[in-house]
Amino acid sequence: MGLSLTKAAQWTTASSGTGKLEFTPMNESLLKEILRFVERFSSQHPQEAEHVFEEPLQWRTTLVASDFKTDYDISDSAVQSHEKDSEGLPLLQLSPPAVYVRSFSQLSKLVHLADGKKLEEVRACLEENRDPVVKILGRSFATTLEREDAQTDALSVVDKVKDPAKEVKGKLFLFLQKMDKQILSKLLEEISEKVSLDPAAAKNEVELLKQLCSDGEKRVLKSLRYTSEFEFSNGCRTPLWRQVHGEICYLVIEPCDAETLYITYSTAGVFLNEGIKQEGEESGYERTSDVYADLVTLLKSRSPHFAKNINKQDFAAQELPSTHKIQHVESVDGEEQGQPQRSYEQQEKNVHEKAKQQHTVNKAGGRNKNEMCPRWSSFALLSTFGKAEEEEPSKSSGEEKKKLTLGTRSKIKAEFSASSSAVRQSSQKMKTSAGAMPGELTSESSTESEEEEEQPERRLEGDIDRLPEYWQIQKLFRYLKAGNQTTTALTLCAMMDLNLMQETCQLIIRDLGGLEILLNLLDTIEVRCKIGSLKILRKISHNVQISRTIVYTSGLQKIVTILDLPDKDLKALAAETIANVARFRRARRTVRKLNGIKKLVKLLDCVPNLAKLTENQEKDVEVARCGVLALWSCSKSRKNKEAIRKAGGIPLLGRLLKSPHANMLIPVVGTLQECASEESCRIAIQTKGMIKDLVKNLRSDNEELQMHCASAIFKCAEEEQTRDLVRKYKGLQQLVSLLGKADNKQLLAAATGAIWKCSISTENVAEFQKYNVLQTLVGLLTYQPDEVLVNVVGALGEFAQIPANKATIGKCGGIKPLVNLLTGTDQALLVNVTKAVGACATDKDNMTIIQQLDGVRLVWSLLKNPSPDVQSSAAWALCPCIENAKDAGEMVRSLVGGLTLILYLLKSTNNEVLASICAAITKIARDEDNLAVITDLGVIPLLTKLTDTTDDRLRHHLAEAIHYCCMWGSNRESFGKVGAVAPLVRFLKSKDAAVHLSTAKALYQLSWDPNNVIIMHATKVVKPLLQMMRSDVEELQEYASGCVRHIRKLFLANLYHCLSY
Repeated sequence: MGLSLTKAAQWTTASSGTGKLEFTPMNESLLKEILRFVERFSSQHPQEAEHVFEEPLQWRTTLVASDFKTDYDISDSAVQSHEKDSEGLPLLQLSPPAVYVRSFSQLSKLVHLADGKKLEEVRACLEENRDPVVKILGRSFATTLEREDAQTDALSVVDKVKDPAKEVKGKLFLFLQKMDKQILSKLLEEISEKVSLDPAAAKNEVELLKQLCSDGEKRVLKSLRYTSEFEFSNGCRTPLWRQVHGEICYLVIEPCDAETLYITYSTAGVFLNEGIKQEGEESGYERTSDVYADLVTLLKSRSPHFAKNINKQDFAAQELPSTHKIQHVESVDGEEQGQPQRSYEQQEKNVHEKAKQQHTVNKAGGRNKNEMCPRWSSFALLSTFGKAEEEEPSKSSGEEKKKLTLGTRSKIKAEFSASSSAVRQSSQKMKTSAGAMPGELTSESSTESEEEEEQPERRLEGDIDRLPEYWQIQKLFRYLKAGNQTTTALTLCAMMDLNLMQETCQLIIRDLGGLEILLNLLDTIEVRCKIGSLKILRKISHNVQISRTIVYTSGLQKIVTILDLPDKDLKALAAETIANVARFRRARRTVRKLNGIKKLVKLLDCVPNLAKLTENQEKDVEVARCGVLALWSCSKSRKNKEAIRKAGGIPLLGRLLKSPHANMLIPVVGTLQECASEESCRIAIQTKGMIKDLVKNLRSDNEELQMHCASAIFKCAEEEQTRDLVRKYKGLQQLVSLLGKADNKQLLAAATGAIWKCSISTENVAEFQKYNVLQTLVGLLTYQPDEVLVNVVGALGEFAQIPANKATIGKCGGIKPLVNLLTGTDQALLVNVTKAVGACATDKDNMTIIQQLDGVRLVWSLLKNPSPDVQSSAAWALCPCIENAKDAGEMVRSLVGGLTLILYLLKSTNNEVLASICAAITKIARDEDNLAVITDLGVIPLLTKLTDTTDDRLRHHLAEAIHYCCMWGSNRESFGKVGAVAPLVRFLKSKDAAVHLSTAKALYQLSWDPNNVIIMHATKVVKPLLQMMRSDVEELQEYASGCVRHIRKLFLANLYHCLSY
């Protein structure tokens, strides 16, 4: 931690001289390596880990007193460790917000307690302790050893110190030195893979390519030029403020078969920009493509003619761009090398400021007939049709001119797409750490599809000038720009006659700048114009590209504002438009930030189930329906779900749930099933009596409504009271009836999911059996999509908890398809399959079939799956398989590498995995030969390392594993030597009865060794054992009394020995 911090770490500069660690990929790797060293040090070097630091490491921590469990004295907000140094000072002391740590063992425990904030704690510690080696060893000792040769081993160093008491210090220093070298080596490997370009390389490559622009057969490019002819002394041609970002020059290249390319040549690579055409432009620097290693590679990817005709041999013979390995690269591009990105809000603010400036210029100097509106220009749409044509050389024919116009339009669309996704592309293609989206986006619900965020940019193919819709729409927008209120209203009516649901019309409206005109009409006081504009926006906003443009141009703010107006037609149209637009995360977030959720919830206040409605009430119901549609779209965000609940939306949705109309019920139930993923919303749905209405609507003839109702029950049935209510209102029979609609896979998935969750209650399983559900579910184990199989297998796992059902599954032929599913890749499905196989394995006949199908080997192989959930589920399934298998010991030994894999998972950091593996070891260790094998493989120290846990589930199975592992050779003595006895005694402080029993069994086995008895007596085990002897559980009484008996016998033997002398 010495050289790596002083030479490899990247620190910020500060006037006080105490900088902070920058948020860069290199620092991230450094912190992870140090964290890994600290986590492993205590277990790998227990003696050195107990060494007390010369000075405590002190920093501001995020931990609080409640994060500390056992082994600490907690007083209000202060915490002290039980472990103390020779002077009685605690080795760990927390006085919020400061924490003081004086040994590696306590440092390792603190990092473990930090859980998800481990890296933050390491960062804070290193920032406030810039030279931790000095604090750990002392300045004089560290200085002495630093002068020694780097290859000197521990013994020679200790000899030179000539103080046996400092032997541990010498070893500790060399461990730190070794770790330092390993970190530096790894960082050097990562850095050495990065290649940096320089101005000389750029100039060399450009000059070579200029030679290929000549006329003739060898021509591969039309033209290539710099945007600036001025060259700085360092060889760069970019403004000084862009050179800071590593940019060398900007190029304008015209290929023979593609549109003009605007390119940035930087030290990080070569990429397309938004269109820097000449010197002095203050925008267009944003990257719109991948980053390429050199200019030739970029041109090959953009121009097939260039890639096909370039003479590779001639070009290769020239001097190629020089690249050199670098040891340390300062940040070139803030968004790629770790500098914090600007938020979307900041980018929008800057964009709109530029738009206003552009608008002012247009007013002063007149606006080009074909020029794009300022709002479009603000999103990198800098090239206009007229302007592009003026700048290009005149063409010899009208056809070429049309081709140029089309190419310019295509470029505009491509630039718009790239500007909206540049950050995402940089993170995926360059694999840098700075590609993360703002924190607000990462907190959105997991139910949101990633596909909605990655829609490709749609562009019209062919010559759109020849489309009749193009000229018709262009003419109508001219009228909208120049006409009065009446003309505008009539023009909007004429536009409604167009096929606005056709994608061609939608994209033409967008490309002509029509969206801004329609959005501007929402600012007028003329209601007719607002209604006409919203009717058009409502239709064209079904297109995702249009929806994005509305959000990016701040149009959503105007639509949300309309929700406050008294006109009901306007509110209904605005809500329905929001429903179409809010199909991606940024739109949903914008609605919430504009207080749109509360405004939409207010629209739901109506009475929808009256026998006869007045005209005004019908409008209220329609407004409510549109409001629910908007909430349905918004509810795909976790924060929006909570906002809907806080705004009082759940009770109002419950009232609308009584509507007799399917067009109202579908969005209502859809919104409820989205909200039901949150526990607070599930409780509200249950307490407001909506389960009865959901069950009632399962009887509907509308399959979409049935699907949403079943999905809502699936999510709500996590609560036991909800499962009881579904049974009470006879919903179980309705769910069973939906299994007959196997052709509708979405409905089938929802129905099987609801059956799965409802079957968690054994009362519901008994009710399901009246309708032969088990046989039906077994029949669905084949030829179904994964979303159906996950639910079917989950339900079978719950059904198999009842012994009679296990035999039924086997008789119906369900074991073979279950075993076949073990070869799948879907993690959720694997978790449920292993649970079902494990439950069925407790039946002898089923276990015979599982063995014949090689099912145990398949389950065992799932321990290699990277998912902790799959690992733990597979380990739990192995327990009944081993217990009930014929010749279980031989079967386990026949699995090559199986026992090694089991012991490897004892190094996992997941408590559920550890508990399940300990349970599996309990079964394995019942065979003496297997116990001997795992003993040789080192099971004793691995189990001992887990004894510091405070998780009662893990404690229970860990103690059971130790109990059975004691029954071989000298394992009892080995457990005592590696320090397993004292931590086990602390298990007796748990309030879990299962932990008490398993710990008593383990202590009983360990107490057969006299040395272990001495440790038990020293750790005051007798008192808790005496209390357990008064337990109502006979087995606990037996093991506790047996342990006390061994302690007493040793005491009497020692007493007799003393008296005999």
